[in-house]
Amino acid sequence: MKGGGLMTTSPAPHAGRLVVITGVTKGLGRALALEMATRGHVVAGCGRNEELLASLRSQIGSKHLLKVVDVALDDNVNEFAKVVLETHGVPDIVVNNAGIINKNAKLWEIPKEEFDAVIDTNVKGTANCIRHFAKHMIQRGQGVIVNVSSGWGRAGAAEVSAYCTSKWAVEGLTRSLAKELPKGMAAVALSPGVLNTELLTSCFGASAALYPSPESWAPQAAEMILGFGVADNGTSQTV
Repeated sequence: MKGGGLMTTSPAPHAGRLVVITGVTKGLGRALALEMATRGHVVAGCGRNEELLASLRSQIGSKHLLKVVDVALDDNVNEFAKVVLETHGVPDIVVNNAGIINKNAKLWEIPKEEFDAVIDTNVKGTANCIRHFAKHMIQRGQGVIVNVSSGWGRAGAAEVSAYCTSKWAVEGLTRSLAKELPKGMAAVALSPGVLNTELLTSCFGASAALYPSPESWAPQAAEMILGFGVADNGTSQTV
């Protein structure tokens, strides 16, 4: 975080905030949602699996909003944003976390449908959420948009070209967005580091278990995200 800059117009890091998080059914998104709720913040989360959302809902309580949403579908995101705004107001922080990865394969062996699905979720899904939340945050004149990137969004890797492409795009999208936001707001690309998630297991197999869990990662990630402010606009950060 550049200078640990907090926005002078926003609440202190531990005051209650409304945090939108996509992809909360498992992995990083679920762990982050639980951590934010534990810290007293209100979570508006989404994912594609109602059963997993129900499980999370039972843990964090009824004051939080959890909805079935496919971020790759703009209409889904539009409806989600309307519900968030009507029931909880304008978010203080939006964390675009929802993401998928291609099965390990050389670029020319990745089926078109699989490549497209990665781009639709990781890139278009991020853009969809920004499209429907940012304008309201801009009207209010404050807020932070955190786009979850990856180390593979800053360096290439074999057999995950679709994923790398998507995360490089997220890095570029974030830098462009940062130049478009008004003063008082920030857009940050955040790499979570290497963690033991279903996504990593897809690439590394059993050796993914050698890496830290999302639950051990979440406290530091939440602290960073809550501390982001105008001084961090346009930066690429790593937990």
